[in-house]
Amino acid sequence: MKSMVKMIKNLSSMFNPKAVCVIGASRKPGKIGHEILKNLINYGFGGKIYPINPEAREILGLKAYPTVKSTPTKPDLAVVALPAVYVSEAIEECGRKGVKAVAVISSGFKEVGNARAEGQIVNLSKKYRMRLLGPNIFGVFYAPSKLNATFGPPNVLPGRIAFITQSGALGIALMGWTISEEVGLSAIVSLGNKSDVDDADLLEFFSQDPNTEVIVIYMEGINDGKEFMKAAKKTVMTKPIIVIKAGRSERGARAILSHTGALAGSDAVYDAAFKQCGVIRTSTTTEAFDLARLFAGQPLPDGDNTVIITNGGGMGIMAVDACKDSGVTLMDIPKDLAAKFRKNSGMPTFGSTVNPIDMTGQIYEAGYSGAIKTALSDPRVNSLIILYCQTAVTDPKMIARAIIKTLKENGAKKPVVTSLVGGEECRVGIRELNRAGIPSYSEPQRAVFVIGAMHEYARYLRKRKK
Repeated sequence: MKSMVKMIKNLSSMFNPKAVCVIGASRKPGKIGHEILKNLINYGFGGKIYPINPEAREILGLKAYPTVKSTPTKPDLAVVALPAVYVSEAIEECGRKGVKAVAVISSGFKEVGNARAEGQIVNLSKKYRMRLLGPNIFGVFYAPSKLNATFGPPNVLPGRIAFITQSGALGIALMGWTISEEVGLSAIVSLGNKSDVDDADLLEFFSQDPNTEVIVIYMEGINDGKEFMKAAKKTVMTKPIIVIKAGRSERGARAILSHTGALAGSDAVYDAAFKQCGVIRTSTTTEAFDLARLFAGQPLPDGDNTVIITNGGGMGIMAVDACKDSGVTLMDIPKDLAAKFRKNSGMPTFGSTVNPIDMTGQIYEAGYSGAIKTALSDPRVNSLIILYCQTAVTDPKMIARAIIKTLKENGAKKPVVTSLVGGEECRVGIRELNRAGIPSYSEPQRAVFVIGAMHEYARYLRKRKK
């Protein structure tokens, strides 16, 4: 069994290195070794950076070294970007230098049937007590240490979500997507073939990481199911785990084997294991990051009652239908609370307080503020879904700002999600809400889905704590 203290210590060296060497650093733009080095420099890594290239004296303004042995100080992390045939020699040299962790970018190992070569580099890493990430990866990113040791996008937004991915290409694509959607990340870890460092190891690390609030995993297979479940059960008690599990079909499982050399296993077994551990499974990356955005910025509900506030009946009905699908309990509004909603929102007489609270399309910012204050102040309301349909008499940006101001002034201690449906002005409003830490979505079903998943997770925790 792995020593937990040793494991965390060496993973800490991977995420918080004082010095990094890039073995295979290249002078040619477009080469992986060049792009990794450039990302390290441009993202602002504050430690020492050592390009390793026996044919170069300088790369990107940094002095180059012919070998790891020749570097003036001991690197904590070595990033290996060499053809597979040279990787074992590089790892041997890292071990002799005292490197704590290696991230092997190189492909050409188990994923193409070359299990012997992969076994060799694993044995070498164990010999020198180094942690080995990969091979067949695009790198590792950790925002708090300004470490972008990847060949992905250079300008990742810092945040509170750790993203672990077994797919390199998908991981790089999602790095770009999170930037465009303004989703902040604490870490991105490419796992590749999982020859040493795996999901369980990273769960143990991020469960203790004060910079991470929620963990998202794109998973194709698990090497050690028992270790994963053990780590997951422990982690979910303080931080939610969201998994996008690929390979649900037989053909998908076969594709996974050829992709990273992993055995996908029975999808039903994964499903049961996730439920037992309190892991939230999603079908799409959009669902996963919708959820992550909610968990990273909102408190857990202390009960099951949800209230929907809307200015459109049709939108409210769609949300009600989605509540049934997502297991959301809509609160039966008692008479005293219904009267408060009607009075404080200023809704017309033909408005409805049966939940959804339909204030009608005639309502302005003040109406939203009044209804939100009413819901926040009532202890019987445990979560709130705020919906808005764009109308000719209201400005979506002003509605969004009224929501932000009201929640800020009233110190919301229950989860609140929003959905603004309309044109470009609604997209601007959604962006402002998300920037303020209030999850906002372009469809009411997405808002309902995340609230449903959060309630299910909260129920799991309450049951475990009994």
